[in-house]
Amino acid sequence: MDLIKPLIALLAIVNPIGAVPFFIHFTQGLTPQERRRTIRVSSLTAFAVIAISGIAGLKIIAFFGISVASFQVGGGMLLLVSSLNMLNARPGESRPGDADQGRAKAESGASVAVVPLGIPLLTGPATISTMVIYAEKTRTFWEHAVLVGYGVVIGAATFLAFSAAGRIARVLGQTGINVMVRLMGLILAAMAVELLADGLGVLFPVLTSHAR
Repeated sequence: MDLIKPLIALLAIVNPIGAVPFFIHFTQGLTPQERRRTIRVSSLTAFAVIAISGIAGLKIIAFFGISVASFQVGGGMLLLVSSLNMLNARPGESRPGDADQGRAKAESGASVAVVPLGIPLLTGPATISTMVIYAEKTRTFWEHAVLVGYGVVIGAATFLAFSAAGRIARVLGQTGINVMVRLMGLILAAMAVELLADGLGVLFPVLTSHAR
């Protein structure tokens, strides 16, 4: 199993730095203690989604009778949509109403750490699809442990990015953050095309034969 590609894909999708402006917005009315708690819970949420998807994702799709190749095509399409959103400087997993919902939760005093920061701004369908696709390639206990390790890396990256949110925003500015999101979106688009090609090649072998 390639150990680098899944981690690059996850970093591109989750993109904690790209979520920093949203973190600042959703937590601006919170006390420093509440903000620190939000950082911890958001990081743990990102870790949990990735770890559970890597460990149990295959069992879930097997329960529903879905082939891995079909999931690759569906996952590739989700990644492509996420990359297009990111190329427009929107978080990879966001939907138009998420910001308004998060603002309402913050104003009512509810925690925004899990929704919308953890899910879907940081992790969502594209993240889950990516983990399931790469989990299919694991063969040993240690390879499964590596998938869980990706969750640890993403959780740590989220914790560091959100902890440094104020400094990052001052250094990069909104323009710098938008540039970062677009660059990661471009990388993600290339990976999405690769996943689509692999899945379609299995579902429609004639495509592979013609390519040869």
